[in-house]
Amino acid sequence: MYPPQADTGLLRRALCRERITRDTDVLDLGTGSGMLAMEAARLGGRVTAVDISWRAVVVTWINGLLNGQRLRVRHGDLTAAVPGDRCFDLVIANPPYVPAPGGAPPRGPARAWDAGADGRLLVDRICDTVPRFLRPTGTLLIVHSHLCGTGATLTRLAAAGLRARVVERTRLPFGQVLRSRLDWLRERGLAADGTTEELVVIRAEHF
Repeated sequence: MYPPQADTGLLRRALCRERITRDTDVLDLGTGSGMLAMEAARLGGRVTAVDISWRAVVVTWINGLLNGQRLRVRHGDLTAAVPGDRCFDLVIANPPYVPAPGGAPPRGPARAWDAGADGRLLVDRICDTVPRFLRPTGTLLIVHSHLCGTGATLTRLAAAGLRARVVERTRLPFGQVLRSRLDWLRERGLAADGTTEELVVIRAEHF
């Protein structure tokens, strides 16, 4: 878990454009501090927030309480934390997506951002599993860096039966984590354009 950063803000901007009412069931995957879950609840949604980190679960529950927002908070691994027969009108996700040597760390702070050599360890799982948790008119909003492949996400979502497009984007300098592995990124051809990354929010819905 880490404090909300630019990706959270970008996803929040996309979230606020969605039509959310008191009948809207929202699933927040990888809720972290719960900022987006609380925003969805503030907009009127019935929110289920999920995280694999017990610390994030506790922090989200406390933040919801302190901010007067009712949240259903669940501990677990992405959609495995909700019953298989549950469906949602809106799923939001800010998963780990930073390319890193090796697999995802089993514990520690880096678990909040590192996602394997291509950065797609959790992004691909979300693309593959979320469609069956969406109602026919449901929507997925997911944010990640171009370093893990914007086109790959659009293609994977299409293969899963969703129509997807980029609805938000911003470019910003590499942060501390990416700067620390700049040589490795360049060796893999991921930093050929310099030391900036583009963050994108992808919106997907059933065809």
